[in-house]
Amino acid sequence: MGIDPSAIHRAVAARLDEARALLCELIRRPSPPGDEVEAMAFAAEAFAAVGEVEAVGMTNALRDDADYSDPIEGLTYDGRRNLRVVRPGAGGGKALLLNAHIDAVPPGPAQADPFDPREVDGSITGRGSCDAKGQVATAWLALAALEDLGVRLGGDVVTHVVVEEEIGGNGTVAMVARGEAADGCIVLEPTSLRICTSIRGAVWFRVTLRGEPGHPGRPGSTRNALDMAVRVVEVLRGFHDRLLAESRGDPLFDGYDDPMPLMIGQLHAGTWPSAAAGQAVLAGIHGMLPNKTARQVMDEMTAAIRDEGGPEIAGNFDIRFLYRHDPSVIPADHPLATELLAAAGDVGAAAEIGAMTASCDACYYNNRLGVPTVVFGGGDLADAHSDHEHMPVAALAAAAETLAAMAGRFCGTPDA
Repeated sequence: MGIDPSAIHRAVAARLDEARALLCELIRRPSPPGDEVEAMAFAAEAFAAVGEVEAVGMTNALRDDADYSDPIEGLTYDGRRNLRVVRPGAGGGKALLLNAHIDAVPPGPAQADPFDPREVDGSITGRGSCDAKGQVATAWLALAALEDLGVRLGGDVVTHVVVEEEIGGNGTVAMVARGEAADGCIVLEPTSLRICTSIRGAVWFRVTLRGEPGHPGRPGSTRNALDMAVRVVEVLRGFHDRLLAESRGDPLFDGYDDPMPLMIGQLHAGTWPSAAAGQAVLAGIHGMLPNKTARQVMDEMTAAIRDEGGPEIAGNFDIRFLYRHDPSVIPADHPLATELLAAAGDVGAAAEIGAMTASCDACYYNNRLGVPTVVFGGGDLADAHSDHEHMPVAALAAAAETLAAMAGRFCGTPDA
């Protein structure tokens, strides 16, 4: 039996100003991947008031994990930590796991005052406000409401607050490697309150091309790595189009023009305008839908460059994959999803079942631990990583009310 929705609404409303303040304080503490210590310490203090907090230390042994991602070289883990927050149940109920990440991408050059949060038209602005410090505040608000309601749940509610989601999920990898027993998991990301049962995957890649530098007056003696890079971009675009066509037929993704995009964000080549480039390096991201694994896409991308780029490229390129998120899928009618949808209905939140056209840490819980996982949260993915990033306060509250209602439904309330 669930918790009275009107009581949840009152409890969330009573704590909403504190959640606003928590989000603002997290925004004021910049936390790019690798530099989350101050923000995590502040979060630990806040969560200590609503649950039992364990600071879970990490070590450099994390680098040896098969799922470790390394797009940023030289990161170290000694002295860094994730948080595990537990609201213990009375026993006999199911355990619910929440996950939210505290790292945020660096601000763009046009983002005004990214670490000076303000409330504008009902939204809190600033870097990380929706992706995903707003989700951290959502988890805190849901736990605070449960605490104030004095509800004794049957099962535990466990929250992982993690680092490095933005570069492949190393914080969650560290938590999953420890093991966690749960009956269902909700990864908090900006989904506009959609309950995402299908989450696409992605790989980050870096292609290095070796040219033969020389003077433009002797073109037969040069090999321009920049021209090679342009050809690789053409090959990758063709590969993407074929893969997208092959991946069609999934009703949750077919409504999107390109739910698994290829984006090349970096290209560096040459040292002089009138010399053939001796080296070119391009880097980007390629998505995948649930019909493919990250490993399959990595192998097929490599083969496409080798087989379609031409003989000069075939023997003169290296590709390295820096980040690997597999897709994560549970059936759209899985009880975890339908119960969360019902919880949203209890509190009047406008939720629906859908798909997520970005990758996240869901795959580690779902695929590696075997814990059924969905992705859900307030805020819009279109605002994440943008110069106009913001979190609507009403959406934060609606997501927190939904999570509190879900805890009652999923974990059980033996006192009821």
